Amino acid sequence: MAVNLNQFINRLLQTIPVVIGVTVIVFSLMHLIPGDPVEIMMGEGSVSKGEIQRIREEFGLHLPLPVQYVNFFTGLFKGDLGYSIFYRQQVRDVVFSRLPATIELMVAAMIISLIIALPVGIISALRRYSLLDKVGTLWALLGVSMPGFWLGLLLIMVFSVHWIFPVAGRIDYGMTPRHITGLYLLDSILTLNGLSFWNALKHIFLPAVTLGMAMGALTMKVVRSSMLEVIRQDYITFARAKGLSRPQVVIKHALKNAIIPTITVVTLNMGVLLGGNMIVETVFGWPGLGSLVVNSIYNRDYPVVQASVLVYAVTFIACNLLADFLYTILNPRVKF
Repeated sequence: MAVNLNQFINRLLQTIPVVIGVTVIVFSLMHLIPGDPVEIMMGEGSVSKGEIQRIREEFGLHLPLPVQYVNFFTGLFKGDLGYSIFYRQQVRDVVFSRLPATIELMVAAMIISLIIALPVGIISALRRYSLLDKVGTLWALLGVSMPGFWLGLLLIMVFSVHWIFPVAGRIDYGMTPRHITGLYLLDSILTLNGLSFWNALKHIFLPAVTLGMAMGALTMKVVRSSMLEVIRQDYITFARAKGLSRPQVVIKHALKNAIIPTITVVTLNMGVLLGGNMIVETVFGWPGLGSLVVNSIYNRDYPVVQASVLVYAVTFIACNLLADFLYTILNPRVKF
């Protein structure tokens, strides 16, 4: 299936105003928050007004807001995301040092949700109105309506008593594997470090379950609805009439077509997981991009927040494009 190059370029061009709009909104809202970042950074010590003014000029905070925004936006074309007010280093170094932890958590949450959602959704559709279907529907309802921070706190209360899983951090001190990709689980596999892999797996389990619960519930509902629609089609009846076994009918015929909307939803949820993990990372003390954004908002670290939200926006747009692209591959009748 060939994708029309002109249509693809048009879709990319349509994302430019969205990215610009995101940067304008985030820049404006951050500067509307009360509090001076320099005064917050200096604390309550005896700092002269002249020193505060010098630091403000160092970071360009004395300039008019339109000029600050133009400087930020033009810096993007040079690969310059700015200089962190709080961390006193390049923003790109601060942001990209936290990004692997967030990506690893997002992938783990997605894997957990799919492991649960796919079989539950398929069985619920095949055994409609059965006890398993009612339990699966109830789980989907709870998963969608349950706040992530509440579930996270509940898991911490349970597992901090029994000490089955760690409830904070990414890995124990001294267990960090040799850096290759920044993803501890993958680096542990690549370096054949079983102890680090097991330790990192225990740390990521609870936040991944918390983050993946809502996605798993939504995916389960989509799988169930798609399967219910597909198994009523004539080609499914014909496949059964040919004498094919039930697993063959389900896997080769029904699931192949029912999985199309599921893949679209999962792809879109990749961006949702990346942007919706701020509270979960904060609750579990996960050193990812989400907790960095929360701390940077408290510290009024404008450049870090702006760059982080820009990463979220670009990732979400990319996930939307990927979802459209995959849909055209799986369903050739749909044009990109």
